[in-house]
Amino acid sequence: MITQAPRGTYDATPNENATFRSDVLHRLEDHFFAVMARYGYGEVRTPMFEHTELFSRTSGDTSEVVNKQMYSFTDKGDRSVTLKPEGTAPAVRAYLDAKLGAQGGVTRLCYQTAIFRYERPQKGRYRQAHQFGLELFGSGQPDADAEIIEATIEFYRAIGLRDTVVLLNCIGRAESRARFREALATYLAPWLPDQSEEIKMLADRNPLRLFDQKDPKVNEFMAGAPVVTDHLEDASRAHFDTLQALLTEAGVGYELRPEIVRGLDYYTDTVFEVHSTLLGAQGALCGGGRYDNLVKEVGGPATPGVGVGMGVERAYIVLEAQGDLPPMPGLNAFVVAATEDAWPTVRTLCRALRKAGLSVQYDVEGKNLKGQMKQADRMRAQWAVILGTDELAAGQATIKNLATGEQRQVPQSDIAATVGA
Repeated sequence: MITQAPRGTYDATPNENATFRSDVLHRLEDHFFAVMARYGYGEVRTPMFEHTELFSRTSGDTSEVVNKQMYSFTDKGDRSVTLKPEGTAPAVRAYLDAKLGAQGGVTRLCYQTAIFRYERPQKGRYRQAHQFGLELFGSGQPDADAEIIEATIEFYRAIGLRDTVVLLNCIGRAESRARFREALATYLAPWLPDQSEEIKMLADRNPLRLFDQKDPKVNEFMAGAPVVTDHLEDASRAHFDTLQALLTEAGVGYELRPEIVRGLDYYTDTVFEVHSTLLGAQGALCGGGRYDNLVKEVGGPATPGVGVGMGVERAYIVLEAQGDLPPMPGLNAFVVAATEDAWPTVRTLCRALRKAGLSVQYDVEGKNLKGQMKQADRMRAQWAVILGTDELAAGQATIKNLATGEQRQVPQSDIAATVGA
């Protein structure tokens, strides 16, 4: 039916029984940008679609995102373009296109964006979802990793999420991965011949991805596999040790989890996720890590970077599961015409109250007094401001608190201060 949103998508609307309330999503955005402003992150906005090569080159040809989930098409200019499936690669491209790193030093970017992935819809997983993201370019130090994680946790605390945990791992660099591949190949050898062609391909081209599979039998086998942290080079080990010390210093709790490898191939050294116990199998609220080769892969100079992508819908779902969605917002006041001669003053008063910064409505259908009062209740107005012939003559208004039923008369000049208190 054309009146239904496409499968795997949703409409955010301002009503109490919406799948996602638009007022709550707006509140999450406000908190995100407020927290990131305190860390000095500037907003970047990138197009909804990019050249397909940007993702196929950076995400890796073994990633599920590239192989199965991208919305790609050929435009009328015979160019292959893709609705962005993640936010980091577009942020890197924008960083290079705008020459933000030309003066050297560190660049901090944040964003809110829609992402598109063709996957089986389920709670917390959508074909069009939304992401908050942070990217820090120009520092290879563990302090940068710690800042990204600390800012992420501060955001979750600001919106009221409880029972979250940081899952942390280090996947090393080229040398450590080569040593790890040798150890893993020995472990996989007797098991691999009976596996699918897809599993064999991953084992050959990117064995770390075997730790990130949805098949429980694969996960059970990989639970006994060698782990990459046993094969780290000295620089990666020192980086990881320092990061852990910095998180402890900041009061950010974490668990070391060797199965956290992330689903995109551009990560180096640090990888992490923040999980909530209230999300069940879809427990990850966010994921991120270090990507010291990504800027060069896109076409820029060698530049270290670290970032995170946070699922907006998943944060909402956890707030809902906690019972912590805020009450539906209402109006400060609904201005009511008790008599026909009051309508011009009703409209004038609404304009004045809005200029004073208040949320105000009046009935644009011309209902009678009873109908207007019902409309005030439906709009969850805190006050009804009632104007009739007597009030107009006295320069007064009758104001009624719709929660308590208390009402009194006040001078029209005092209405803004009274209903806005």
